[in-house]
Parts: sequence; C-alpha cells; structure tokens
Amino acid sequence: MINRLKAILADFFQQADLMLLGLCSAATVFGILLIFSATQYKRDSRYVIIQTVALLLGICVYIGFSMVDLEILMKKWKWVLAFNVGFILLLITPLGTSVGGNRAWLKFPGIPVSVGPAEVVKITFVLLLAWQIAWLREEKRDLRSFHSAMFTAAHAFGLCGLYFVVSGDMGNGLVFLFIFICMAFVAGFALRWFALLLGGGAAAVIAAWNLDLMPSYMKDRFIVLFDHSYEPLDAGWQQTRSLLTLGSGGVFGQGYLNGTQTQSGYGTSLPARWTDFIFSVAGEELGMIGCVAILLLLTAIIVRVLLVAKNAQTPFHCYVCVGMASMLLFQTMINVGMCLFVMPVIGITLPFFSYGGSSLVTLFAAMGVVSGIKKRSPSMHRTARLLR
Repeated sequence: MINRLKAILADFFQQADLMLLGLCSAATVFGILLIFSATQYKRDSRYVIIQTVALLLGICVYIGFSMVDLEILMKKWKWVLAFNVGFILLLITPLGTSVGGNRAWLKFPGIPVSVGPAEVVKITFVLLLAWQIAWLREEKRDLRSFHSAMFTAAHAFGLCGLYFVVSGDMGNGLVFLFIFICMAFVAGFALRWFALLLGGGAAAVIAAWNLDLMPSYMKDRFIVLFDHSYEPLDAGWQQTRSLLTLGSGGVFGQGYLNGTQTQSGYGTSLPARWTDFIFSVAGEELGMIGCVAILLLLTAIIVRVLLVAKNAQTPFHCYVCVGMASMLLFQTMINVGMCLFVMPVIGITLPFFSYGGSSLVTLFAAMGVVSGIKKRSPSMHRTARLLR
C-alpha cells in the first residue's frame, strides 16, 4: 500500500501540472489572509481554519483527480447525467437549506460546512457537455446545424432551468449558460445560433420585466446599476458600501488589518466581506496594487488552463479545459463587477479568494481534471522537456 502511494505521488510530481497547482495554492493562501482580516472584527477563527483545511483537502483532491481517466469515466455518461439531476433535486429534500433567500445549499448531518450542489455539478456538467459535443464531432455531425445546436442547448438549458426552479439561484444558473456558450463557440457552432440565443434571451428578459414576471428584488438589482442613487439604503446598499471601501484604499491601501470598513463591527459597514465582497477588502487594505495582484493570479490560472486546452490530445479534452476556464472567467468577471457596482449582486463569489470550504475543494477538483488532461498531452510533455 505504501509503495503504491509512493508510485502514485512520483507519477504525479513527474507529469501533473505543478505550475497550475502552485498558482491555485498561491491564490488560496492570499485569500485566506484576506479572510483572516475580514473576520477579525468577529474574533472568530473558524473561517480561517475551515478555509485552511479546505486548501489541504483541495490539494489532495487535485492529486486524486489528476489520476482520473476521463474517457473511462464518461463511458458511464448516463450515470453522470443521473448524478447531476439527482444531486440538484436533493435541494428539495430536508437536506436542502436556504441562505440569502435561495435554497442552494445542502446540510449533511455531521459535516460542519454546507455543500452547494452547483459547485459540484459544474464539474460534471462540463465533462458531460464536452463528451456530448465530442460525440457529435466523432459521429461526423455538422456542428453548425440546427439539430446539433438544439441537441446541446437542450442539455444546458434543461439543467440550468432545473437548478433555477429548485434553488432560485440565478447566479450559478448563469454560470452554466456561460460555460455552454463558450464551449459551443470553441467547438465551432454557427454564429447565427448565438445571435438567436442573444436575441431570444433579451426578448425573454424584456417580456418578463414588462409583464411583472420578474421578482421586484431582482428588478431593483438591475435598476440600481443605472441609477446609483436608487434606494441607496436598500437595493444599492451592498454595492454602495463596496464602492466606498474600494475607493478609500487608493493605490497602496490603508494597510493590512487596518481597513476602516473591513475592521468595523458596525452593521452599517461592508457586508459579506469574506465572501461576495472579498475583492473590496483587498482594495481597501492593499489598494489598487492588491486588486491587480488578485486579477493577475486569476488571469494566470485561466491562461494556464487554456494553454492545456490548446495542447490537448483530443477535442474532448480541449472542450473540458475550455469549460473549466470559462467557469473561472465568468465568476471572476461577475464578482469583480459586483464590487465595482457595474454588475448586479447575484451571489457569485471570487474563485479561490472568497470563503467557502466546499467551493474551494471543488475548484481544486476542477483544476485537478485539467492537470490530468495535461498529463496525457504529448505536446505539453515535449514543451516541458525543452524547458529543462
């Protein structure tokens, strides 16, 4: 058993993507430091402890997922599909719990942290959608045809719709759609279908708005983007505080553990500072320099994943990497946009930086999948040998 473990670790260190692991770990450690500062006023070390344990567990998961043969796994695609649907439907059981008005979390007895089904299903959704698109290509189907577009869109919109109806969580539902759009674009689907999707989506939003089918709180989140003076003590409260916090940091910040809003215990201070608005904490205490460092780290991770996609051995592997990169890209854009008051507040956290044990572990699992693809890419091995 020990010899087997040694062999696995030796194989991992020789072939896995250690650069990607290093970038993810660096971003997480940076995030833990920000979480420590953001929770100082609570005098509660639980958040830092959970995030640190999640980091260690995430590294183990990264190693484990680097060993997974995706082709063997996806031969059981029906089970993967059943898992996606079943895991989401657990939200309507007594295990499902509501946070912030959305029934988007599962609380298992004996486990100290809640689990978000969307975080887990994002990974299996990417794998299943990539397998579906690769199958169409392998069967010589025209990816630009209406049939191919509807075949994949039905999968993506079906899962997104199921999740939204069950949980009410619009943010993660949009993540699924963005992943689908990016993967379909890279696969070569006709641009007319994207135009149709954009036009249909815009028409649906306008109709829902004018027919009062959209909840009032959701309307307010969009109105406030165009009129920052609209309900500053209600709909615009979180982002008004966020913008104030970011702006007060200047170029170099007020100093780590010294942020006025970050260290304040008053209820009028920055809300959700260790989750949704962790970027604002960095802006206040570390200034523009800290914010740029965060964006550079996340950009490096995304670029690294796309590099693996470029050198992937099969189209299936390429699509998987594109899906993982698009997930990180969308979450980063929305979260930073929320903090800058240019995107609506939809509960999207900043990858690797925001607090969330289950979210962090699944992010490392997703990157572990990418690492496993890199292991099986001959061109990446040739590049590595040239750099030695």
